[in-house]
Formats: sequence, C-alpha cells, structure tokens
Amino acid sequence: MASNSTKSFLADAGYGEQELDANSALMELDKGLRSGKLGEQCEAVVRFPRLFQKYPFPILINSAFLKLADVFRVGHLTSARVIPERKNAHHSIRQSLDSHDNVEVEAAVFAAANFSAQSKDFAVGICNKISEMIQGLATPVDLKLKLIPILQHMHHDAILASSARQLLQQLVTSYPSTKMVIVSLHTFTLLAASSLVDTPKQIQLLLQYLKNDPRKAVKRLAIQDLKLLANKTPHTWSRENIQALCECALQTPYDSLKLGMLSVLSTLSGTIAIKHYFSIASGNVGSSPRSSDLVRLAQECCYHNNRGIAAHGVRVLTNITVSCQEKDLSALEQDAVFGLESLLVLCSQDDSPGAQATLKIALNCMVKLAKGRPHLSQSVVETLLTQLHSAQDAARILMCHCLAAIAMQLPVLGDGMLGDLMELYKVIGRSATDKQQELLVSLATVIFVASQKALSAEVKAVIKQQLESVSNGWTVYRIARQASRMGNHDMARELYQSLLTQVASEHFYFWLNSLKEFSHAEQCLTGLQEENYSSALSCIAESLKFYHKGIASLTAASTPLNPLSFQCEFVKLRIDLLQAFSQLICTCNSLKTSPPPAIATTIAMTLGNDLQRCGRISNQMKQSMEEFRSLASRYGDLYQASFDADSATLRNVELQQQSCLLISHAIEALILDPESASFQESGSTGAAHADSEYERRMMSVYNRVLEEVDSLNRKYTPVSYMHTACLCNAIISLLKVPLSFQRYFFQKLQSTSIKLALSPSPRNPAEPIAVQNNQQLALKVEGVVQHGSKPGLFRKIQSVCLNVSSTLQSKSGQDYKIPIDNMTNEMEQRVEPHNDYFSTQFLLNFAILGTHNITVESSVKDANGIVWKTGPRTTIFVKSLEDPYSQQIRLQQQQAQQPLQQQQQRNAYSRF
Repeated sequence: MASNSTKSFLADAGYGEQELDANSALMELDKGLRSGKLGEQCEAVVRFPRLFQKYPFPILINSAFLKLADVFRVGHLTSARVIPERKNAHHSIRQSLDSHDNVEVEAAVFAAANFSAQSKDFAVGICNKISEMIQGLATPVDLKLKLIPILQHMHHDAILASSARQLLQQLVTSYPSTKMVIVSLHTFTLLAASSLVDTPKQIQLLLQYLKNDPRKAVKRLAIQDLKLLANKTPHTWSRENIQALCECALQTPYDSLKLGMLSVLSTLSGTIAIKHYFSIASGNVGSSPRSSDLVRLAQECCYHNNRGIAAHGVRVLTNITVSCQEKDLSALEQDAVFGLESLLVLCSQDDSPGAQATLKIALNCMVKLAKGRPHLSQSVVETLLTQLHSAQDAARILMCHCLAAIAMQLPVLGDGMLGDLMELYKVIGRSATDKQQELLVSLATVIFVASQKALSAEVKAVIKQQLESVSNGWTVYRIARQASRMGNHDMARELYQSLLTQVASEHFYFWLNSLKEFSHAEQCLTGLQEENYSSALSCIAESLKFYHKGIASLTAASTPLNPLSFQCEFVKLRIDLLQAFSQLICTCNSLKTSPPPAIATTIAMTLGNDLQRCGRISNQMKQSMEEFRSLASRYGDLYQASFDADSATLRNVELQQQSCLLISHAIEALILDPESASFQESGSTGAAHADSEYERRMMSVYNRVLEEVDSLNRKYTPVSYMHTACLCNAIISLLKVPLSFQRYFFQKLQSTSIKLALSPSPRNPAEPIAVQNNQQLALKVEGVVQHGSKPGLFRKIQSVCLNVSSTLQSKSGQDYKIPIDNMTNEMEQRVEPHNDYFSTQFLLNFAILGTHNITVESSVKDANGIVWKTGPRTTIFVKSLEDPYSQQIRLQQQQAQQPLQQQQQRNAYSRF
C-alpha cells in the first residue's frame, strides 16, 4: 500500500506519465514530505529540483522552500532566506556581529558580505560598524581578516567608496603583516575595479608594492591584482605604469614573478594601452618601438627556457607588430616570426597540458600576425606545414585549426597548402583513439577550406579511403558536416549516404536522410551555366525535387523536444527562393514565347502607362518583385527569431536576404521604375572584410550584378532582351555559389528560452476568465529566462519586451447598446530581468460583452539594442459579463416599456 502511494504522488507530480499543474504537483510532493516513512520523505526532497525546473516561478519556489524549511526545522536544522531590503534582517545581522558565539559571528559576517553586495542601504548602515570592529583592539586578527573583504562591496556611491578606501589605506599602513597586507590590498583592488574612480591610484599602489616589498607572497598578490585591472580597465594604464612594470620584470631574478609580470604586459599589449605606450607625449619625442624597454624585455624572453615566459614574450612582440602599423618594424617582425617558429618546434613535440596551452598562444599569434601583416603569412604557413609532419597528434589538431583560420582570411594561400595536406592525410595513423579521430576531422576541414571551390576526384578518393578504415561514425558525420558548411555538397552527400544504416534511432535516420537530400539538391545546381537558361530551369527543377524530399524527412526528424524550427524555416525559404528564381526565368523567357500584341502600344497610350506596351510581362515582373521582397522580409523574420545563433549563421541568413533584395532591386531598376530606383539601398555593406569564402564570393556576385544593372539602367527602353538576360545571369551567378549550411543548422551552442506565467489563469485553458464589463482586469505577467550550458555565449538579454493585445472572439446575443471607450487593448512594456526573473502588470478594459482573446507575446533586446522575436506567445480567454447594476437598470427599462408596447398594440387593434 505504501509503495502504491509513493508511485501515485511521484507520478502526479509530473515525474511519471501523468502531468498536473504546478499547484497540484506541489501538493502531491507535500504529501511525500509528510509521509511517515523516511525513504518517501527523502525521495520527495530530491524530486523538488525537477519541480523547480519545470515551474521556475517565485511564488511556487517560495512555497516549496517554506515546506522544505518546515521539514528541516522539525529535523533540528536551520534555513535562512536572504531578502536584501528586509530591515529586520539587517538588524539581526548587526546584532549577531556582537555575539559571543563564534559560529553566529561567522554566519553574520557571511550574511553581511552578501547583503552588502545587494543592498545599498545595508552597505551604508553596516560600513561604520565594520570599520569600528576592524579598528577595535578587542577584535581578534582572524575576525578582522574575515571582515576586511566586506569592504569590497562599499561601491554603491562615491562617498561610501571613499570612506572604505581611506580605511583600507590605514590598514595597509598600520598592519604590515603578510596576511593583513594581502587581504587589504586585494580588497582595495576589488573596490577600485567596481567603483572605477580610483583605479589609476590603485595601479600605482600595486606597482609600488611590487617594486619595494621584499615578500614574494605580496609581490604575487600585486601581480594577480594588476592582471585583474589589466583585463578590466586597460584604458586607465598610463605610459609610466607600463614602464614601471617593464623595469620590475627586467630586474627580477625569479622566473615565477617574471612570468606573472609578462602575463600582465601581454594582456595590455593587446589593448589600447599599447597605443598609449608608444604615443608621442606632449613636449617629448615619441619613443621608437625598437628602443623601448618593453620591446627589449620581449626580445629577451622570446627564447627563454620557460615556455610560459617565451609565449608571453612572443605575444607582446606580435601585438606590437600588429598594432603599430604606421611604423617600420621589419626587425621586430622577424623577431616575432623566429620566436613563434621556435615555440612551435618546442611545443609540438610535447603533448603535456602546459605545452598545449603554450602552443595555443603561439598559434593565435600566428593567425593575428598573418592577418595584420599579410606579407608574413607565407612563411608562417610554410612553418606550420613543415612542422605538421613531425608533431604530436594533439598539436597537429591545433595546428590544423590555425591553418584553417589563416586560409579563411587569405584564400590565396589555400592552393599551396593542399599538396602537403593530402600527403599527410595519406600517411596519418588509422587507430581509433579520440585524438586520431579529431585529427581526421581537423585535417579534412583544412582540406575543404584550402580547396576553396570543388574537391577534385583525387582528394575525395583519399578522404573516403581513410574514412573506410575508421569505424567511428561520429567522425564521418563531423567531416560531412564540415563539407556542408564549406559548400562541398557532393562529398557531403556521399558521407551522409554511408551513415544512413549506422544509426539506431528513427529520428536520426530521417535527419541524416534530409541532409543527404539537401546536399543532393545543392549539387544539382553546380551544373548551371550562364546564357543557358533552359538548362538552368531543369537544374532548379531537379534541385527542388530533392529539396521537397528532404523537407519531408526533416519534418519526420523533428520531435516536441527538438522541433528543428530554424532548420525547417531555412529550408522552406530556400525552396521558395528557388521557385521564385525559376518563375522569374520563365517570365524573362515569356518575352520570346509570348511577345506583346500589336495593339500593346495603343493600350499603353490609352492607360497612360508606358510599361503596358510590353504586354503581360510587365505585370509578371511586378509580381516577381513583390515575391522577392516578401522573401526578404521572411528572411528578416528568421534572423530576428534566431537569438541563439552564432554570428556566421546570422551572416548567412543576412546574405540570403540581400540576394532577394538584389533581384528585387534589379527588376525595379531595369524594368519597372528605372528613373527612381536607388542603387544605394542594395549596395554591398561589409565587402571590405568578409569572414568566409562563401561571403566573399557572394559579395563579389552582388557587386558584379549591380555594375551590370547600372550599365543597362536608363540606356535601353524596357523591356529588352538585354534586360531579361541581365536578370537571368544574375540568378545563375547567385546559384553558382554553393550554399553554406552554417553551424546553427547542425549545432546549438547557446540556448535561451523564456517561460511565461499569467495570473489570473483558468484551471482549464479552454475556460474563459469571467470579468465584469465595468471593471478592468489586472493581468500579471511573470517570466523566467532559462539558459543552457553556455549562457550568454553570443549575446545576452538586456530587457524583455512584453506585448499584450486583445481581440473580440464572439459577441453576446443582447441587442442593447453599451457605451464603449476602448474597442481593443494594445499595450507594451519593457522590463529588465533580475536574476533571470521579471514581472509586470497590465490593466485591460473589456467594455464589449462577449468572449475576448488575450495574447501575450515576448521579445528581447540584447546589450547592443537589437530586438529579437524569441517568443513565446501565450493566449488566454476572457468573458466580459454585464455588471449587475447595469443589468438591473436595463431590465427595469424593459419592464417599463412592455405596458406601453401592449397599450400601443391595443390602440392599433381598436382602429380595425
């Protein structure tokens, strides 16, 4: 019987098949807590986190914690709730600081630190108390060391921060013991970093201790805090600060301290601080980079026997070389290249974690150097390719990533890499270790990038031959995914095909089958040729056939937990775009197959529309232009709905949108309205720096099409065969660039969702909420922002925009009239989430009797001010009822009218 009751409350709480609302689930868990059996109690306790995940709303969580606290209270445990602005809690903490119980004092110190971080009122009130205790002779030193860190939270206003800083200055001077100095200095730094007012003074103080204090522990703390300030506020570092740090690094005999100082300098060298250091000071001659202490220090450290010191030295040289573009730094360039080569040789033979971390620094510097100084890229690539053959597998993987990044930035280097890469791919080991699998993927990626366009038959044969001996299907899938991203669809199709029989799940099978069909569809477009329009139509038709097969498989692969909404919408848009391209080519061909009738000119003169002399093609062109504008708008909606997408995926969607706008603009400029069409609206933006080969080729097509449209615009009377040929060639040029399926199509690195709760809410979603028509409904909207494993990886939510609207679904049957102030409700509010929770209220008016549909839709604004339509969209129903007083007056009026109507009827009968 007991086991049955256990199963019942767990199932009803939402952990079995039965699903209940939040309150019912909480009540059932409460039954488990109050069970007489300890096992059932424990099981109920561990089920609470799942309840919080499913219903993450403060009201329910507070209720649940009260129930849990009651259980723990009975078990003689304590539970505390932190409410930042609760005055009685503030008073309790102040009293507990004076307690004679050490445990209570420690708890009060912990609570004081947390309250100070959250509440300005508490920080202001407790600051004097903390100061008295720290300065008091009766306070033990151990307690002082615990109280001092509370001062880091005294940054809520300038006066409070200033008083805390003065106290810390006294402590550093009055208590010279190592522990006290370390705690005080670190608190000092955290306070300065938060208040931002006294950061330059704090940098000077830390440099002073680093230079003059003989204790290594204090020096290490000073370096640690300088690194923190270098990361957070590099713009506050003066030239003198950097010079002082360089002098300390040059003079210290200890490698550990030199490593820390160089770490600070390498951080600063990648920021605006390096510009300050080499800038011309007022009244002084600007220092030459070659003669500065910073460069001398970096050159000394480049070949240091400590790998970390050498890495930071090379990083400083690289950053100086890249940042100071206006100066002649050929000697420094060579130093940087030689230093990187020596580090590469040293670290690529060692697979220890320390060597790999150093190698990452060196490879990042290589990418930066190749990008900032392109004339050095060839020697960098040659060094990498030479070392790739003898390196350890872990190092090879990192080096492949570096080669891919360089080839993406400088495609001209790709052909030179390909031979060495293929030789390495042939001789690579065939073991099934994780490193070997990762290396296969990394090498294949570099080969795809280096190949730029289509893979040769020889390259494909080598890759497939190696993969046949690899039993890991995941490796094959990752390589196929990279092929899809790089536009090598023929290779991707063969790899997806080989994986179809290696998955156990039906959804995985449909997912792989859809990818195979999409790759086949894109492969059909590789046969397009300019000026051959009939062939283009057949290629597009063949591609559409496979796309329709693929979208059917993709729909079958989706599940309620993984609906694949982005993928489905992206493919649907691609299908509609191909159909629009096909329709436009047919429209252009109709100028030949169905020329304008003989009376077309007369009709045009009669209607006053000169374009009508072209016949029906003018209306078809107008429809095509509207279709492409509609597609551009839909791509814009997809962009706005993809809050969690990476930047490359968003750029890909943006390029598809620009393709639609380009064709729409070309139709308008060539045919519909040559006089007023503007070329600036569709002009290429960001063409100077493209991050991928796909973007580079697309931008090249855009520029070429715009030039052709510009050359034809206003020179020939529309519609001529030159105009239609220009449009058809533009379509073929766009389709000849292989489509890139970017990361977000396959992988979601950031996950953000919003869960809304409305109150009042009906027990049954289909039932309406009753409200009187002379009253306003106070609708409370609560929400929780839920994150995946990497919150804020690409962008963070700054505020949530809530839009509430209501529409009348059905009117009541009464025929009387009610005065109406507002026919509908349309409101919008912005709220900023606090600890991922937000709430607000709306007052809604329902003067019209009947059933109303209330829709609450949320969108978010990120830190850059961009609005994203993330959803969700929630709907409830409200039934507006007539208030009793108005109903009573109406009934009295009806009753008063009835005798009068009867009298009028009798008078009418008496006449007859």
